[in-house]
Amino acid sequence: MAPQDADVIIIGAGVAGLTAARALTRAGASVLVLEARDRVGGRTLSQPVGGDVVDLGGQWLGPHQRHALRMVEELGLKRFSQFHRGTKVLEVRGERRTYRGKVPSLPLLSLLDLQRNIWRLDGLARRVPLEHPHTAPGAAEWDALTLEAWKQRYVPSWGARAALDIATRAIFGAEPGELSFLHFLFYVHSNGGLMPMSQIENGAQAERIEGGAQRIALRLAEPLGARVVLSAPVRAVLQEAHGVVVHGEGRSWRGQYAVVATPPALAERMDFGAELPAARRRAHAELPMGSVIKVVATYARPFWREAGYSGEAVSDGGPVRLCFDDTGANGHHPALVGFFLGETARAWTGRPAEERRRAALECLARLFGPQALKPTAYADLDWIAEPWSTGCYVGLPRPGTLTAIGDALRTPCGRVHWAGTETAIEGCGYIDGAVESGARAAKELSERLRHVSAELTGVRT
Repeated sequence: MAPQDADVIIIGAGVAGLTAARALTRAGASVLVLEARDRVGGRTLSQPVGGDVVDLGGQWLGPHQRHALRMVEELGLKRFSQFHRGTKVLEVRGERRTYRGKVPSLPLLSLLDLQRNIWRLDGLARRVPLEHPHTAPGAAEWDALTLEAWKQRYVPSWGARAALDIATRAIFGAEPGELSFLHFLFYVHSNGGLMPMSQIENGAQAERIEGGAQRIALRLAEPLGARVVLSAPVRAVLQEAHGVVVHGEGRSWRGQYAVVATPPALAERMDFGAELPAARRRAHAELPMGSVIKVVATYARPFWREAGYSGEAVSDGGPVRLCFDDTGANGHHPALVGFFLGETARAWTGRPAEERRRAALECLARLFGPQALKPTAYADLDWIAEPWSTGCYVGLPRPGTLTAIGDALRTPCGRVHWAGTETAIEGCGYIDGAVESGARAAKELSERLRHVSAELTGVRT
């Protein structure tokens, strides 16, 4: 048998892959992490903009995200609260409205309809088993249905429909007509309810990490040193009788097992030989990424705060569909962060950077005032155009996919195991899910490696 480079070859140096590497190393296994990019972090990316670090990828943590919070604490990273005091902006049907608190400025009947349907959706979500969503009562019907079709059937008021559309784009980076209703319900259950995903206070946007969320991956990678290989895209993961061979561009690596910690859409590019079941192949082909372009503008003064605004805004027009205050800890480095989402992001991907910048700033000015037109610095990231992401935040099963693939997202295929936030039971789609999935894959492999070690010891004795 050829010598091995490591017990476990991990493909992907995002939070999931590096979490798995850390746990396996602590369990006594040797690992090698292969990353296609020239950096670690995956869908987290923290870069200097306007004199301080901002997040151009995933950045928020919520109080219910226990896996990510525990990891951040173990790594010694500091958190701070997302600013949200003041007036919020809602732009719908071409009209700019303002409100305070959690209740959007909509007609009373629309608000009642919205609240009723939030309760209904949360109740339906709790009926979807997290480990096996395809076994939910009515799973086949829900999976064949899009969220848009469900909305047209059950949500009569225009205001509640508009709010649900806005929330869907903000949470998924997709349009309601693109989402399997079953997956939507699973996602809501996985993340503790629709409102916790949508809000700042006690919600998924409650806190940020000082120095940026990419510090999670950087801290995880540091002790691994040369065991993290950058600029190493994987082209094939092939299984043999006693191990796996991972082929890159001009290089190959051997191990006993492999963990693929990339979005399913990227695994679609890899050759897995004849060992991959049809359901897993379908998972690769039918979980396209959401569509997101993230923009950050920094300013000399937090003019929106001075005018009494929280920096939080949503719009059904865009191109910036969602906006938050992005000022650093202790009020340092005033900034706004915005998102092009869903069909709007797809309409703008690949267009000239200056054209995109102008459109984003004009939208921020419409929401918060003309001072937004004069940032001290500006940066954006078109995640759709990123070759090793092809979108953000997460892979989204097309209608009909979840019931067709069953448990294939997490079930090991021979010596190949799977990680990544798409495979998470808790926190799916978030940093929390990346941590959970990496820990789960590491636990699976630790048990297999212990079993192999015990068998070898028995043979020797």
